[in-house]
Amino acid sequence: MLERRVALVTGGSRGIGLGIVRSLLEEGLAVVLSGQRSAQDVQGVVDELRECWEDVLYVQADNSKVQDRQVLLDTVRKAWGRLDVLVNNAGVAPSVRADILDATEQSFDHLINVNLKGPYFLTQAAANWMIEQKRAQAERVCCVINVTSISADTASVNRGDYCLTKAALAMSSRLWSVRLAEYGINVYEIRPGIIATDMTSGVKDKYDALIEDGLLLQRRWGLPEDVGKAAAALVRGDFAYSTGQVIMVDGGFSISRL
Repeated sequence: MLERRVALVTGGSRGIGLGIVRSLLEEGLAVVLSGQRSAQDVQGVVDELRECWEDVLYVQADNSKVQDRQVLLDTVRKAWGRLDVLVNNAGVAPSVRADILDATEQSFDHLINVNLKGPYFLTQAAANWMIEQKRAQAERVCCVINVTSISADTASVNRGDYCLTKAALAMSSRLWSVRLAEYGINVYEIRPGIIATDMTSGVKDKYDALIEDGLLLQRRWGLPEDVGKAAAALVRGDFAYSTGQVIMVDGGFSISRL
């Protein structure tokens, strides 16, 4: 069994997830990252990470599928025999930004499965393993982080299904923080704002203009490393007495002002 702490980061091969992976590796953790792309498609990313850090594994997995979630945890167990940190980052946006008067059930079901059901039941399985570890070694420090979005409480009527999944994942964070508190397992939510990733590249011009006009207090796009630094602080234990809390990484978007 590896002596260092081990993290599993879903959706970790690009964007926010990759920013989190890099930050956790810099903290000295071993990391398993997962995604729906093939290992061949992400080999360049993995090779780049391994130039600096040895203990990196990639697993192709769709976290909405029970068998894939099991493969993820089995891989971590076989490779390192422990799991200290779960970061539920994997998520998808609707393929078509459709008004809620026109949006389809197919899109709704897909987003619910990937953005909500997947992390909910992956947390269930990972938490039971963490509980086993805590019982065997009480001083073990474990935590769960859910990555949501400002869409958890900001309505976008052309992405209603996305907003609903992020709002529900926010409640999931609260539920798990309550349930796991007796075992000393902290649960957090990181709520990013407008972050420069593949997912937001299609609306770059729109948000460039909004940011220039003062949408954010800090007039710049957020970066994956901004989210990664927040995750690292949580994993490091800087907020050990703050289970269940929401960490806003939004450039001041959520501050009400006149």
